[in-house]
Amino acid sequence: MNNRVLITGGAGFIGSNLANKLIEKGYIVTVLDNLSKQIHGENHEDSPLYKNIKHKVSFIYGDVRNKADWEIALKNQDSIIHLAAETGTGQSMYEVEKYSDVNVSGTAIMLDLIQNKKCEIKKIVVASSRAIYGEGKYHCAEHGEIYPLQRTQQCMLKGDFQIKCPCCNKDAREIPTSEDSLTNCLSIYALTKYMQENMCMMIGKAMDIPVVSLRYQNVYGPGQSLANPYTGILSIFSTRIKNGNDINIFEDGKESRDFVYIDDVVDATILALEKEEANYECFNVGSGRPVNVLEVAELLKKKFNSDIHIHISGNYRIGDIRHNYADLLKIKKMLGFAPKYEFEYGISRFVDWVNKQAINDDNYDRSIEELKVKGLYK
Repeated sequence: MNNRVLITGGAGFIGSNLANKLIEKGYIVTVLDNLSKQIHGENHEDSPLYKNIKHKVSFIYGDVRNKADWEIALKNQDSIIHLAAETGTGQSMYEVEKYSDVNVSGTAIMLDLIQNKKCEIKKIVVASSRAIYGEGKYHCAEHGEIYPLQRTQQCMLKGDFQIKCPCCNKDAREIPTSEDSLTNCLSIYALTKYMQENMCMMIGKAMDIPVVSLRYQNVYGPGQSLANPYTGILSIFSTRIKNGNDINIFEDGKESRDFVYIDDVVDATILALEKEEANYECFNVGSGRPVNVLEVAELLKKKFNSDIHIHISGNYRIGDIRHNYADLLKIKKMLGFAPKYEFEYGISRFVDWVNKQAINDDNYDRSIEELKVKGLYK
């Protein structure tokens, strides 16, 4: 059994949960992580995510942009689960160099060392994102299956947030997005994730090292960073509610996302690692069900027993998508994966966990101000 696994970003939300599950299964886990303040706070020793793996894994405090850190981390590893990345969609539009450096150059260093140092890596699982699809797949009553363009500011300024058919400009209806759908990267983050999966797949095929790309949807659950104001809508809303701050819903509140529970994500990732059927394939990892943002806010308000106000503002962020949810037929058929946790159950578990945590500072308004200054928030 090839049971030595390196998880980059292994102290993060997905990585720490995955590490513990792999340890339970008998794997020897090494983690490479830079313990980013944006995720772990000012003192990583207080971070629940870091505490979740401390003393359980072989931990390397390092950065994927540093070749020397990679050289240490890659020694005596059988497999790599490459999760390390900058992940804020909006933030990526004004921190272009940072996102390119971490996500693309960091991956390039890994692949360069595997190629030239002849590491004994037998498999790579790389975390991609549903963001690579942009709006994904839609249906037009007149033109059938379509792939819409990015929404225009002209429409959005008028409060028309609906997706239009690129052929007839009539409203189109969202349908599940499958892995063979056209890609349409609408942010620097999305572009870097698409480059990551393609770089890994290209080098993997050239070197006969199996690669699997997992296109995660919106992952949530207990342990998700409550300190990060740039990503994770449930965490952002929860931190605002716990601080007694109102919630501003973008657009008309009907925009939706596919929320997938952390335990399901861990299960799918392990299937990708262990099953040969996964080799050289890309898979969606989601719940297969869209939930709109207003429903999320109202459910959180109810479960926290809060009296904060939910305001539907009509504001929007340039580059945001309207809808996108996963078609899971491929991963079900090839890997036997099916999500176990309904959103209502998962959000209850999440709220129970949040209620046991210290209240974090709410820095969300600061993140919005950054977008405004850059002209990315209207």
